Amino acid sequence: MFRVQTIDTLDHPELLPYRTMRQQSDHHRQGIFVAEGEKVVRRLLASPLTVISALFPPQWLESFEPLLQSRPEEIQVFLAEKKILENLTGFSMYQGVLALGRIPGPVSLTEILERAKRPYLFAAVDGLSSAENLGGLVRNCVAFGVHALLAGETSASPYLRRAVRSSMGTIFQLPVVQVVCLAEAIQNLRSKAVHCVAAHPHADRRTLSEADLGGDCCIAFGSEGHGISRRVLGACNEAAAIPMAPGVDSLNVGSASAVVLYEASRQREAANKDRG
Repeated sequence: MFRVQTIDTLDHPELLPYRTMRQQSDHHRQGIFVAEGEKVVRRLLASPLTVISALFPPQWLESFEPLLQSRPEEIQVFLAEKKILENLTGFSMYQGVLALGRIPGPVSLTEILERAKRPYLFAAVDGLSSAENLGGLVRNCVAFGVHALLAGETSASPYLRRAVRSSMGTIFQLPVVQVVCLAEAIQNLRSKAVHCVAAHPHADRRTLSEADLGGDCCIAFGSEGHGISRRVLGACNEAAAIPMAPGVDSLNVGSASAVVLYEASRQREAANKDRG
């Protein structure tokens, strides 16, 4: 269901989240996020997440109407010419398609363990502050079948606007467990026989292909500058590094996560064939 309102100004009170969409931390505290771009908005509308409103030029209405019509909640749709929407960003918007969603409620690690199919595959982030890198990591998680993301207490939220955009809306398919202490959450997983591996560029002698990623496992990724913290590293069963040519210290965490998660997928496929 949806209601349509054509506007010629952005001063409407319900448009405040769009006017303040650069204030990502404030939005997170309010439990909301802004989705940008046609593909991201489509994925939001097709997801089980609550959609509050949408804002786009009139020519997009017909295209979005089937998705809007299928929603269980009533969505306020604002139509505005592209030149008006460009005032939100201060530069030319390629599509001018935006929507406001509500961050889903908290989910516990216990719930995830109960409903995820085995063998488990989890990812964890420690101290990851770049929303763009986090969004790229989320996209890789969904691409390689990760069951849930454990967001550490020192990491940015994957529902920040730039993270949502960088994930291309795949965050709507990935359960997120916001943990109070990542090291303790990893120890909890280990107590349940989940093998925890730190993707660490300075792991001594053990390369990625030597790590055990074929069974129940959780892979921890660290910050852009400092990698994984000592406490989280110590909580893991082992650390493994991507082998690289001399003179290259590390990869961007988005690139590194793609390599590591592909290796996990490869090992799991091989293990499944062996069982068959």
